[in-house]
Amino acid sequence: MTLTEQNVSKNVIIPSKLPLLAVRDIVVFPYMMIPLAVGRDKSIRALEKAMAENHLVFLGVQKKIQTEDPGKEDLYSVGCVAEILQLLKMPDGTLKILVEGVRRAKLLDFNVNDEQYVEVEIEIFTKKETVSPGIKALMRSVLALFEQYVKLNQRVPFEAVLSAMNISEPGRLADVVISSLLVKLKDKQEIIEAINVEERLEKLVKILISENEILSIEKKIQGRVRNQIEKSQKEYYLTEQMKAIQKELKQKDEYSKEIDELRAKMKQAKVSKEAEGIIGKELLRLEKMPPFSPEATVIRTYLDCLINLPWEIKTEDNLEIKRAQKILDEDHYGLDKAKERILQYLAVCKLTKRLKGPILCFVGPPGTGKTSLGRSISRALGRKFVRMSLGGMRDEAEIRGHRRTYIGALPGRIIQSIKKVKSKNPVFLLDEIDKLGSDFRGDPAAALLEVLDPEQNNTFSDHYLEVDFDLSDVMFITTANTLYSIPLSLRDRMEIIRFPGYTVEEKVKIAKMFLFPKQTKENGLTGDNLAINDKAMEKVVFDYTREAGVRNLEREIANICRKVAKELVSEGKKERIQITGKNLHDYLGIPKYSHNGREENEIGVATGLAWTEVGGDTLPIEVSVMNGKGSLTLTGKLGEVMQESAKAALSYVRANTQRLGLVSDFYHDKEIHIHVPEGAIPKDGPSAGIVIASALVSALTGIPVKKNVAMTGEITLRGKVFPVGGLKEKILAAHRLGMKIVVLPFENEKDMEEIPKNIQKKMKFVLVKNMDEVLQVALGNKLTERRKRQSGVNRNKMC
Repeated sequence: MTLTEQNVSKNVIIPSKLPLLAVRDIVVFPYMMIPLAVGRDKSIRALEKAMAENHLVFLGVQKKIQTEDPGKEDLYSVGCVAEILQLLKMPDGTLKILVEGVRRAKLLDFNVNDEQYVEVEIEIFTKKETVSPGIKALMRSVLALFEQYVKLNQRVPFEAVLSAMNISEPGRLADVVISSLLVKLKDKQEIIEAINVEERLEKLVKILISENEILSIEKKIQGRVRNQIEKSQKEYYLTEQMKAIQKELKQKDEYSKEIDELRAKMKQAKVSKEAEGIIGKELLRLEKMPPFSPEATVIRTYLDCLINLPWEIKTEDNLEIKRAQKILDEDHYGLDKAKERILQYLAVCKLTKRLKGPILCFVGPPGTGKTSLGRSISRALGRKFVRMSLGGMRDEAEIRGHRRTYIGALPGRIIQSIKKVKSKNPVFLLDEIDKLGSDFRGDPAAALLEVLDPEQNNTFSDHYLEVDFDLSDVMFITTANTLYSIPLSLRDRMEIIRFPGYTVEEKVKIAKMFLFPKQTKENGLTGDNLAINDKAMEKVVFDYTREAGVRNLEREIANICRKVAKELVSEGKKERIQITGKNLHDYLGIPKYSHNGREENEIGVATGLAWTEVGGDTLPIEVSVMNGKGSLTLTGKLGEVMQESAKAALSYVRANTQRLGLVSDFYHDKEIHIHVPEGAIPKDGPSAGIVIASALVSALTGIPVKKNVAMTGEITLRGKVFPVGGLKEKILAAHRLGMKIVVLPFENEKDMEEIPKNIQKKMKFVLVKNMDEVLQVALGNKLTERRKRQSGVNRNKMC
């Protein structure tokens, strides 16, 4: 380590070119002495050059600290010429120097010379200072403000004020004061760039005034915080003294009374042993805490939640089967399977006196009464009812709650709902379980696995409670429109009860028994004001609604009631208004739907049946055959499975050309286009296989498909017909459209029991095993005649 020290006379002439020492985050002023650490190669070579000549360098301030190799544009234009007083070489090759500012200078030119250091050309500002009365006043202001600054800022020693008071030169005073201030680099650079002394002093006064205001505000804040801390300490000390005095006098304060009340509530609530142990520990912690501390508030909220849960509170089940049957029938028409399951549950409860709550899943189209039946079940059982919508839920904490480590933590909605109804065995409806989502916050469906498992939910653990709670007495009912979006593991834990769509007759009865009385009451009408006959109601169902449920039907009835109410009020009618099939359009307008179906037998057009989330629907399929190169075109936004069904149907036709009366190589010069109308709606599934095959054969043979025939079934390459699902909804859709014959797979015969008897009487159902039987129904005897003609032609060719 080498120490070099040299004194340079202040009267030395400063050359116009000097080595550059770029400095970061610091401004050196004339008369300011400061140590600097130097590590950059160019800077070290610049110092070596200066020490070899006149010990002078130009200190240029970088605009950005992170710049490693600054150019002229990276430096402020005004800096300071400094004299190197000491230079210390460190073992790692860096230098430590002590410099003293000499004069302000302006950077003119910037050059990296052959010795690999930066040499700059500078202009020295001349010193011309005259002390006018204005400058004297500014000097006094600076000294007064600087003294106030030092008193407010403990980091600046008071000796700095004494040194400043002994300075008579205004420029030097400004430089000394600004170098002592803890202000931003930008403010200091403004002062060094102020060549005019009066301007420099004015800027310095502004900086001092601003800094003093900020320091005064900081001091007030610190004083306020200190007072609050002292107040809290004082309150704690007095509280402890009060406790000691009350202990001696055997008295209790409000806080102690609150803790005693919590203990008493815990005994009354009959909490579990596990919960009792945790509550006891938390009460001991609460006793040792100041009553107004944030932690005490969190513990009180937690204890309130635990104690107010219905650990042993139950509503007594009403097990009268006839009463329950009556209530269920009063509230809903039909839905026999769901009602029967509830009555079975009541019967088993009556015999065993103990049964875990069943976990049912009502699946069906919207508007079929799934949610309202849950409410009716709670009334029939005499239990309280809770409904929780799961649609769009994405956070697992909604089910399990948040851990108490989080601010504002709460139990999950399952525990919250049970706490709200104050019963351990409510009917708990989880609505729209098929609409659950998942994201980075977790998967609510996975959290429901424990809730809906009868083997696990007797020890349900909520993250907030951290205590097991028994959910086995709760009757959980879930609702969904479809099953495919429910995870298989969750579906496996539930008993599925399907809600098919209603027939026209059922809808008319529901409208007369429930919807019409409800809407007349809600719209201020009575039986004396309005009546609607069966034919009009049936027309409302047929012509103004197309749905599996009855929601739109209720809307149309409400529309009639509102218009009647308007007539009664505006026109002052007093007589009873009778709605019939003839005047129905006056209240509902022109019919919205047509149920005429196809008007005539068409070649290449067959009617299929489809299942949707809102019930069954009809699906016309069109096939066109054109001259071409043997390609197959599929349109109508068909899914992969439906496209495969179309290809399978075409392969069946090509493999059976002789039996179908077709030329064996017909497909070489023909293009086939299969289209399913309503192209904006996605369609998928295998059940249209026999429909596509029938339309293909019709288009290729020129034999029209019967207009009153609807069909559904999956086709194989061998022409066999496989069973499909959603049969009741499909048949109801065919009935709505006015179809007379429905072709079904033979293996779906078991599902015919679900079809209402009145529909079975009105329609003919043909159960088929293969495509020959399908084509016989769809195309009739014309296909048989064509086969005979074609076989005759083939024999003649052979002869």
